[in-house]
Amino acid sequence: MRGTGIVTQKPEFGDVLLGLSLLIQRRYAQICADHCLTPAQAQLMCTVRDQPHRMADLAARLGMAKPALSQLVDRTERRGLVQRETSAQDRRVITLAATPAGKKIADAMYAEVAARLPDIAGHLCAEDQQRLADLTSAVTALHLPGLMSGEGCGC
Repeated sequence: MRGTGIVTQKPEFGDVLLGLSLLIQRRYAQICADHCLTPAQAQLMCTVRDQPHRMADLAARLGMAKPALSQLVDRTERRGLVQRETSAQDRRVITLAATPAGKKIADAMYAEVAARLPDIAGHLCAEDQQRLADLTSAVTALHLPGLMSGEGCGC
């Protein structure tokens, strides 16, 4: 602005992305809290809501070390939301599945995330919302293959 001594700069692209990330994380954390879940528990629940997964695959998919995943599963299992199952063919293989109560919470989380996250861009016109969706999809497909197909979406 001229004459005020205040210089306004357009934010750097990285700053804009960081701000959007923080906004999404805060909204997601609030949705999780509304369902009495931590974001990590919600991501776990949404990953196993439709089919069981091997613990080793879950660790890779969620980007967690196996001990951290075991602790997360322990806490979630104590709430009756998931259950471990041992393979009849190989007792070393453990899969994790949502219980009926866990599936119900995961389905509710998924629906609420789908409804409430888009509100972030609700003030944009339909054309800009579609442009944002297209650009976000292109970036996500490159860096998180499988996410758009629902694999490990984490709600």
